[in-house]
Amino acid sequence: MEERKIRVAITQGDTNGVGYEVILKVFSDPNILELCTPIIYGSPKIASYHRKALNLEVPYTIINHAEEARDGRVNLLACFDDEIKIEIGQPSQEAGAAALKALDRAMTDYRSELYDVLVTAPINKATIQSPGFHFPGHTEYIETSVGEGEKALMILMNETLRVALVTTHLPIKDIAKAITKEGIVEKATIFHKALKRDFRISSPRIAVLSLNPHAGDNGLLGSEEKDIILPAIEELADKGIQAFGPFAADGFFGSGAYDHFDGVLAMYHDQGLAPFKTIALESGVNYTAGLPIVRTSPDHGTAYDIAGKGIADENSMRQAIFTAIDVFRNRQFYDEPLQNPLPKLFHEKREDGDKARFARPKDMIRKEKEGAENEQGEHAADKKTVTES
Repeated sequence: MEERKIRVAITQGDTNGVGYEVILKVFSDPNILELCTPIIYGSPKIASYHRKALNLEVPYTIINHAEEARDGRVNLLACFDDEIKIEIGQPSQEAGAAALKALDRAMTDYRSELYDVLVTAPINKATIQSPGFHFPGHTEYIETSVGEGEKALMILMNETLRVALVTTHLPIKDIAKAITKEGIVEKATIFHKALKRDFRISSPRIAVLSLNPHAGDNGLLGSEEKDIILPAIEELADKGIQAFGPFAADGFFGSGAYDHFDGVLAMYHDQGLAPFKTIALESGVNYTAGLPIVRTSPDHGTAYDIAGKGIADENSMRQAIFTAIDVFRNRQFYDEPLQNPLPKLFHEKREDGDKARFARPKDMIRKEKEGAENEQGEHAADKKTVTES
């Protein structure tokens, strides 16, 4: 029996941005359907508008429930029937509301295990705000919705560079007080696990960036490096996590030092993302680590300035889909040996203080002892019989 393909849920994002354009462009190549079964959470009317306006010949099948999705097809799940005014390149509350409806439906379906991985097209963080969405972005919303109490970690990545963030969507004035030793240790620990489980790196090396210019210049430009970041790195070492630094961000990226590490932990959003997007914008992927759900997105925004012009590059969306599939498979590979572990071995300590030795369960020892006694009894009876004869 042929194995079912990985089901990839894709939310439409802001309907006035480039979301539908990059989604439709990706699936204009039918070969991707050999890798996965896409389920686009959105609106058939809005999708049809964008397809016609961009002159993209991409066939899709309209479904009303994720259970109806079929392999070998682009499945478009109708999340709502409302008439939405489309204003290409313009932010609007209607577009924000439409994006949230698709997200909410995707979260509901994930809880019912109706797909395997999630890819989100870009939203406008301002227009999506509502009583049902009061988060700085996708990451925090998904963590609250389906995180099961786990903490999310934002990672921007491509094939050669992975940048994670200690703090995410914070005003610059609030960053310094948000940097704590505990926060760095928590994020680095999540990062380390993701590098091993999600990306199959057996012994990850993590570079930790400084907060201040020149790594604080021995306290001249700030004490966070000495008081917070270095103690965090030392605690990580005690936990068996290879973390190095703190490195001044400018020299670290400018010299290409990131090539020597499996991941880079930046203190705040622009410190990590500005150099990353300079290096890897067209192939970059935003990956949310640390949660039960596998979620990725392209590393660009709604791109209102080029929306509707047919010039948006779909490669980041394509890489987001590929990354989600890879992480899903890597997790299966990593978790498989742990699903049926060998029976526990019981240990007991010698009375003479020698090292612990393997010991059999007590019931096994008792049965063997009883068997030995019975055998001795049989031998004694045989011996008596021979003597009497």
